[in-house]
Amino acid sequence: MDDHMHGMGMPASSPVAAAAANGTFHRRHMMMHMTFFWGRNTEVLFSGWPGHDHLGMYIVSLVVVFALAVLVEWFSNCNYIKDGANRAAAGLLQTAMYGVRIGLAYMLMLAVMSFNGGIFLVAIAGHTLGFLVFGSRVFNKPPSTANGKTTDLPPMSCNC
Repeated sequence: MDDHMHGMGMPASSPVAAAAANGTFHRRHMMMHMTFFWGRNTEVLFSGWPGHDHLGMYIVSLVVVFALAVLVEWFSNCNYIKDGANRAAAGLLQTAMYGVRIGLAYMLMLAVMSFNGGIFLVAIAGHTLGFLVFGSRVFNKPPSTANGKTTDLPPMSCNC
């Protein structure tokens, strides 16, 4: 047992190793996937969520991921700071919005890292719908080129 716990990077004297040795350590049967898989038995963002064999909670997790993706697109395409606004106040608001957008984007990335196919598909669908509604010309006027500014935040870029 101690060798197994050492293999996990835990000293034999750690509380986790002691709990495992006396039988009070309850192992989860959740597996960390490293390839895409399909099914509702997954963990998304939080330990034990949505749970094992809980279809309703899995659907809730899909809705949450979808909403996060739409929200990231909204933050990416909003334009609420007026041209004549106080530069310091506008800069602080812009910085706060940027922080929220990046935080949401990282949460979404972590959700997709569950490697669940459904989570991946709803993240893509949420970004797509969010862009259609908030970023495309379908529901918005073409960007004005008078001042060159189209949104409050710079676009999210993938400089690979």
